[in-house]
Amino acid sequence: MITKAQGVAIVELYPQVVVIRGNVAYDVDGTEVSYDINSVNTKVTQNEADAIAAAQAAIDAKQAALNKLMALGLTEEEALALGK
Repeated sequence: MITKAQGVAIVELYPQVVVIRGNVAYDVDGTEVSYDINSVNTKVTQNEADAIAAAQAAIDAKQAALNKLMALGLTEEEALALGK
């Protein structure tokens, strides 16, 4: 059975796919679309790495903003209160 992450990867790699039933992908006409599971799994890994990188970038940006506010004289508590 294809996982949700694999289903997303299949659609990203094979945009003609509109539905996946079990392990079989189909286009809009109901024709089976072949896919390479190794490419799909590589795309899943890439998507996961991209999500981790995006989350880390958001953390880094928040910390940079906090540091700038503190450099202007705000306490950490004051700077953090602005984000609430």
